[in-house]
Amino acid sequence: MTLRDFLKLTTPVKGSVRAQWVGRREQTARNGKPFLRVELADETERVSLNMFSGSPAYEYFTGGEVGECIELSGVFGPSDYGPNVDGPSARALKPAEVEAFFAGGEERRAQIEGHWDFCLQRARDMQDPRLRWVCLRALEKFSEKWKRAAAARKNHHARRGGLLDHTAQMLKVAKVLAPLYSEVDGDLLAAGVIFHDLGKLWENDTGERGFGSVASRRGELIGHISLGIEVANALWREGEGAEGKSWSELKPASEELRDHLLHLIASHHGTKEFGSPVAPKTPEAFLLHHIDNMDAKIEMLRLSYARGKEEGSGLLEAHRPLEGPLPWPLSGKVVPPGEGSP
Repeated sequence: MTLRDFLKLTTPVKGSVRAQWVGRREQTARNGKPFLRVELADETERVSLNMFSGSPAYEYFTGGEVGECIELSGVFGPSDYGPNVDGPSARALKPAEVEAFFAGGEERRAQIEGHWDFCLQRARDMQDPRLRWVCLRALEKFSEKWKRAAAARKNHHARRGGLLDHTAQMLKVAKVLAPLYSEVDGDLLAAGVIFHDLGKLWENDTGERGFGSVASRRGELIGHISLGIEVANALWREGEGAEGKSWSELKPASEELRDHLLHLIASHHGTKEFGSPVAPKTPEAFLLHHIDNMDAKIEMLRLSYARGKEEGSGLLEAHRPLEGPLPWPLSGKVVPPGEGSP
């Protein structure tokens, strides 16, 4: 059973789930007894559970270390306070089990490689040699981080490899929309998609052995937009040094093209209220912001569908920050989170 399977349960089921322990918070119940708020993550979901004193699992989580990979057993099901496990017990996974756990399922590995190949091919297809060079360099230089970083910590694509899921799907949307607007440079828009969340390779890195995005000093002090601008600028200067005179002869001027790429990173949140230092001011910037927002919202809907928690007749609990309850899609088609469109 995966954590997503757990969240979809409507009746209690005895079983076990393997996950990484990514957070612990000590709390006190109204009756004065201590309990732990434990966060678990796997390749499908991130879940918070209460572990009450007196259970074998409470003893395990009190003495263990955050970051361990564990098997949690008990009776899993819903409660008035969210997902719950009755009679929980926990054990650490053996080394061979840990290796298999981080390798992920065959289907997920295929998804990641498919998204990765698509992103690389889109960069190779760029006509402008400068955008092609910096995009390929950004992908290949940080390839391991790309394949494990999350796109967010809670709301959307908040899983190992989620940033790659998000980027690949945005590239597909951008490829369709760009030709519909003659003002839009399709290569520049695609480069903006690749670079817009580049800073999350550090802000939302799960680490080599992790499923939960772990806060880092660099990510917290600088933030992914500023980090993205910093890294994009450094890669651009690296490209100028490697390509020499050939870049200086291209039109538009390299400095102008660089500024437009940096603007896409800086403005992709849409407004200063939501963290962008500047608002969108170019055709590519407006499209990038809305493609980003659209893919995030569709992912939130898919998470709601995947969890399948009913609030009323035919209505589902919404994944925050969406407002609910939500109806099932009229098409009847439900795509699992992370898979994108065919």
